Amino acid sequence: MDNALYDYSPIVDREPIHWPNGARVAFYVGLNVEHFLVGTPSTSINQATAGLLPDPLNHGWRDYGPRVGIWRMIEAFDRYGIRPSVLLNSDVVDHYPQIIEAGLARDWAWLAHGRNNSTLQADVADDERAYLKHVVETIEKATGRRPRGWLGPALSETFRTPSLLAELGLEYTLDWTADDQPFRLNVPGMLSVPYTLELNDLGLFTAHALSGPDFVQVVKDQVDQLHADAADGGRVMSLALHPFVSGQAFRRKYLDQALEYVVNHPGVWVTTSDEIAEHYTTT
Repeated sequence: MDNALYDYSPIVDREPIHWPNGARVAFYVGLNVEHFLVGTPSTSINQATAGLLPDPLNHGWRDYGPRVGIWRMIEAFDRYGIRPSVLLNSDVVDHYPQIIEAGLARDWAWLAHGRNNSTLQADVADDERAYLKHVVETIEKATGRRPRGWLGPALSETFRTPSLLAELGLEYTLDWTADDQPFRLNVPGMLSVPYTLELNDLGLFTAHALSGPDFVQVVKDQVDQLHADAADGGRVMSLALHPFVSGQAFRRKYLDQALEYVVNHPGVWVTTSDEIAEHYTTT
């Protein structure tokens, strides 16, 4: 393996991880709260118009998230006592302050997620440290706490990103979806916490065209299997959600069904990515 960022470590050779109160699975929701630039191609539901400037079809679909979808999802999170780990574009602070207010009232965890989701971290050509500093400090000023974690827009990084994040006081990244357990990076002070591309509504609903009942079954299968695996040591289950996808009206009841199953599953610790990272590094 030639990735210098982390070493190979087969899960069967590790010391067991023990979550609080004997839980087998640490579960968190990764809620992507994002801003997209008008006139810049980005995440699309229909590629036929994705190159048009402007692109009302795709931009309007994405814009449904902060305008409508997230408020529907907040009702579900409140119902099941879930504090999401918010993957926050710093531009959201200026464009959708009501979302920040809602999250502060609910004590959400805030992670840095770039400036906006139209600009990939891998494409930041200017001073990357200054760029990241602006993102981190904007979020800190708006939320009253410095973010501890990072997810790159489209999980993108440069080779310098993890070291720069550590310099800015961040403690973990979600970008490297290589494991069911946290693991240390070869960057002092930096940890990888599991995120997911597979249990991700954007891929499941748009790329794979899953139905609502199929989505619920996938979530059930994931937590059931991780719970079984965790007989040899705790596991992490992340559920990645986007307000313009899971916030659609016809998917609301399926999101409810999936969350209800997980939070009531024996041996599941409903938590945040911040708390997972803290527990792993301090025990």
